[in-house]
Amino acid sequence: MQYASKGFAFPASVAAPAATADRLLFLLKSRGPASTSALAQWLDTSAEAARLQVQKLVSAGLIEARQEPADDKQTPRPGRPRLGRPRQCWALTDAGYARFPDTHAQLTAQLLGSVRQLFGEDGLERLIAQREAEARQLYQQACDAPALPERLAQLAAVRSAEGYMARAEADGADWLLIEDHCPICVAARSCQGFCRSELQLFQEIVGPGAQVTREQHLLAGATRCAYRITRANG
Repeated sequence: MQYASKGFAFPASVAAPAATADRLLFLLKSRGPASTSALAQWLDTSAEAARLQVQKLVSAGLIEARQEPADDKQTPRPGRPRLGRPRQCWALTDAGYARFPDTHAQLTAQLLGSVRQLFGEDGLERLIAQREAEARQLYQQACDAPALPERLAQLAAVRSAEGYMARAEADGADWLLIEDHCPICVAARSCQGFCRSELQLFQEIVGPGAQVTREQHLLAGATRCAYRITRANG
């Protein structure tokens, strides 16, 4: 089941938030910083109603104002400043991000630190390799479509089931695998070998006929992770 609102649809694999405040947080998480008018459009409500929700979330410390500079290379869209006109947008704070699953972040960080202390970097690499092997078996079983677009859709479904809020989109002759959330972000910050391992797995699922490159990375300051898949023949 999908929840659609003014051009935005919650993925079928993600339950649509019921409360307006939670829907607003979900939209900022999945779509990035947005203006009050864009949020009103996405929520299918009035600007005044959206403004009230925004103020409640600001008071709760869950979102904050952010000035987005104009970018002449971008095409205007809801939530993005018009050319030449910087606009105040709203973005999640650390507390807002904490409203989404973090896979017991503190415990994960502690365990990784213990593995590194007890077994060294080699032990940590063995842990990553074991996780990669388990994920490889799951992904290969779930992503068996012969055509690349369908296989990417299957991969996005598997990743969404794991909490990554993933989707696959066509982008001209390429495809994008977009992940709006990272449930292992703390683990990845402790050891970026997890990110390296995931990129390698994506390449294996895509196969030798295409190349996977990471274009956006949460650990590099982006609001999401995004991967471009390009056919080897261009």
